[in-house]
Amino acid sequence: MTNHTPSPPSYWYSESTDDDRGTRIMEAMRSYRTAEMAMRRRTQASMSMTENELLVLRLLTRASASAREVTPIDLARHLGVSTASVTALLDRLERSGHLQRGPHPTDRRKVLVSTTGHADVEMHDTLSSMHARMMQATRGMSDNETAAVTSFLHRMRCAVADGCDVAGDGCCAVRSMAPPAILPDADTMPDAAA
Repeated sequence: MTNHTPSPPSYWYSESTDDDRGTRIMEAMRSYRTAEMAMRRRTQASMSMTENELLVLRLLTRASASAREVTPIDLARHLGVSTASVTALLDRLERSGHLQRGPHPTDRRKVLVSTTGHADVEMHDTLSSMHARMMQATRGMSDNETAAVTSFLHRMRCAVADGCDVAGDGCCAVRSMAPPAILPDADTMPDAAA
């Protein structure tokens, strides 16, 4: 059994056992998110790229692994930006030797985008040790632990999604669950002077 110190009273959560567990999980997630954001900043600095440029390379790498074709319009939808913004982004990545554009083999109106060998090597060199450490953290987990973690992360994705259509996969059921009523008292209210 793991010993833990109960979390201090919180403005957002009650002092119930379920909320204490939830608070500890949320604190661990915040800590992970902080570490992940720092890793992303290091990766961006190391590769001299913006977040969207890295997202494009990641999407193109995954698409290549599954033999999927990607167009600039696909990238604009994925990033939630205009096609003009994607064109400028692709121009930068093409100039830096990270991607190439070519004609679609059957539809001459379309342009296909893919990574270059240079991009694949740079991404592998930059990210492989971090990915290995992340996979090491998952090794030894039982099937039940794996199911619990993946189910939890799915529910959290649903909880923070903007809408059911965006989240999909039954997220509306998670979003429609009413939170327990928490009435702050003088002991749990934040100090207005703080």
